[in-house]
Amino acid sequence: MDTIETPARAMVVAPHPDDGESGCSGTTAKWIREGCEVVYVVCTNGDKGTSDVGMTPEKLASIREEEQRKAADALGVKDVVFLGHGDGELEGNLVLIGELVHAIRRFKPDTILTTDPHRTETHNHRDHRVTGQAVLDACFPYARDRLHFVEHEKEGLEPHKVGTVLLWGADRPDVMVDITDSIEAKLTALMQHASQVGDSYSDVAEWVKAFGRRAADRAKGTGYEYAEAFRKLTFRR
Repeated sequence: MDTIETPARAMVVAPHPDDGESGCSGTTAKWIREGCEVVYVVCTNGDKGTSDVGMTPEKLASIREEEQRKAADALGVKDVVFLGHGDGELEGNLVLIGELVHAIRRFKPDTILTTDPHRTETHNHRDHRVTGQAVLDACFPYARDRLHFVEHEKEGLEPHKVGTVLLWGADRPDVMVDITDSIEAKLTALMQHASQVGDSYSDVAEWVKAFGRRAADRAKGTGYEYAEAFRKLTFRR
């Protein structure tokens, strides 16, 4: 298994509110404590994710944005950008890629964390597939080459080369991050998403810790109690 150093700046690109917490918040909490600046980009507003017959998309979107802000605050995330696309309506076109390029050029992350678009062993939510692929395309070549979205120059945004992307949810991860010391921060952040995970701390804790133990088990010999697993892609700088 590969390892990764704590970057100076990182960006989490999440398909929905709560995906960043479930996918990588143990890692980001650890990095933030070590001095990394982390920003979030949330692609959709999560306005369909409920079984409540009395809920409307507009109300749910408002609830989930507030939940996401609270979760980000709990972790110490520097900023949250909401792109506002409808849940289940994400398209991997130049509109989305341009929004991601804008964020990359604005915040200049060394490392981006997002969902793996190429899972084959289990079905993956369409918004997750679209997000992961759009992030990779935004990193290379769009954010790198100045003549893509040249209008960004009028805002003072220059091309930026992302060094590394870490993809969570991978079938065959090759990077493990020890989150033993940040598992509680992950739980606290996830509990802010009450509309999605409920309000039972013990139930959520059991699920998260079991998942973290399974990840650690995939890296025999690490000695980690809890881990988050990623597939690592590196771009030439």
